[in-house]
Amino acid sequence: MKPRTCCSRDGLNWRGSRRISGRKPWRGNAGWLSGQEQASERALKEHRQALERVAGMTAEEAKRTLVTQIEAEARLDAAGLAKRILDESREGAEREAREIIARSIQRVTRDYVSEATISVVPIPNDAMKGRIIGREGRNIRAIEAATGIDLIIDETPEAVVISGFDPLRREIAKVSLERLMADGRIHPTRIEEIVDKVKVDIEKLMIEEAEKVIFEVGLSDFHPELVKVLGRLKYRLSYGQNNLYHAREAAYICGTMAAELGLDVKLAKRGALLHDIGKAVSHEEEGPHAMLGADLAKKYGESEKVVNAIAAHHEQVEPICPETVLVASAEALSAARPGARREALESYVKRLEKLESLAVGFKGVHKAYAIQAGREIRVIVKQDEVTDTESFQISRDLARKIEHELTYPGQIKVTVIRESRYVDTAK
Repeated sequence: MKPRTCCSRDGLNWRGSRRISGRKPWRGNAGWLSGQEQASERALKEHRQALERVAGMTAEEAKRTLVTQIEAEARLDAAGLAKRILDESREGAEREAREIIARSIQRVTRDYVSEATISVVPIPNDAMKGRIIGREGRNIRAIEAATGIDLIIDETPEAVVISGFDPLRREIAKVSLERLMADGRIHPTRIEEIVDKVKVDIEKLMIEEAEKVIFEVGLSDFHPELVKVLGRLKYRLSYGQNNLYHAREAAYICGTMAAELGLDVKLAKRGALLHDIGKAVSHEEEGPHAMLGADLAKKYGESEKVVNAIAAHHEQVEPICPETVLVASAEALSAARPGARREALESYVKRLEKLESLAVGFKGVHKAYAIQAGREIRVIVKQDEVTDTESFQISRDLARKIEHELTYPGQIKVTVIRESRYVDTAK
C-alpha cells in the first residue's frame, strides 16, 4: 500500500522530498499564524478604543483612577485594621501600662519628693545643731518620735532639714523646733510639751482659717469635724496651689454661675467648698480623693446632693443635679486659670495656640478648640469630606503629632467630632 502524501504549491511531497533530497520543508502554517496574531491585535486595539470612547477616558487614565481607588480603599482598610489592633491592645495592656508607670515614677519621683516633702528651718548658729541632737542623739530621737517626721542635720550651714510626707506634721515639727530654739531648753521632756502645745495651736489655727473661709463664702452649719478637715487643706498644695484657697475660689465661681442660671446658690457653694476635702486624708486612707471626700461628707451629715457633687467632680460617679455639674466646672476653672498653678502665662497661651494650629493642619478639619486649659482639644471635621474611619485616623495622628511637637503637663485628650446638621426655617 502506497503511503499517503501531502502536496504543496509546487506539487512535491514535502515528506518525501526530505527523505530524498534532504532539503528543509516549507512551513506554510507560519504565515497563517502571523496573520491571525495581527488580526487579534487589531481587534484588541479596536475593542480598547471602543471602551475608551464609551468610558470617556484613556487606558492610562483608567489605570490611574483604579490605582487611586485601590489606594484609598487600602488606606481605609489599614485604618480599620489599626483601630481593631489598637482596641485589642488596650484590652491586654493594663498590666504592662502599670509596670511602665511604676518604673517612670520611680525614676522621676526623687526631684518631686525633695521639693514637696522637705522644709528647711534656719538656726542661729551651727552650735545649735549639737544641742538639737543632744547627748547620744536623745533629743533628735525625741523630736522624731513626737512629730513623726525625720530630722536631717548635715553640713548645711545654719540650717536643719525636716523631711516628711505629711505637710501638717512637717509644719508641727517646724514650729516646735523654732519654739525650742527660742526657749533654749532642749531636752526630751520639754520637746514633748512643746510638740503637744504646737499641735493644739495649729489645730486651732486650721479651724480658724476654715471658719474664716466659710464665713467669706456666706455658708454656715458645718459639722465641727468637717471644719477641722477643711482647715487641714491649708497645709496641702497641688502644683503649687493652696487647696484651701482653691476651694474658696471654686466656691465663689460656682456660686456666681448658679446665680446666673437660677439654681441653688448655697448648694453650689457648699459642694464646691468641700469638693477637695478628701485630699486632707488621702495620705492616710486608700482611694480617690473624690470618693474619700464624699464618704467624709456623708459621715458628717451633708445632704445627698452635696455628697454627689464631691464624688462626681472628677466624673467618677454620675451627677444627680445641675449643681454637681457646676461644681466640676468651677473646680476646673479655678485649677486651670492662668497663674493658678506653676505655668507662665505666655507659655500657656502659646501652647494653646500651637495645639489648635496642629489640629487645623489636617485635611478635612473645619475648626479646632483647645478647652480645659489645654487639657483637651476638640476637632470638628467636615462631614462630607471625612468618613468615620478617617476621623479615627485623624485623632490618632493628631495625638502622635502633639506628643512629638509639644511640651505639656499631664495628658491632652483629643476628641474628633463628625456630625450632620440639617437646618431649615419655617416661614
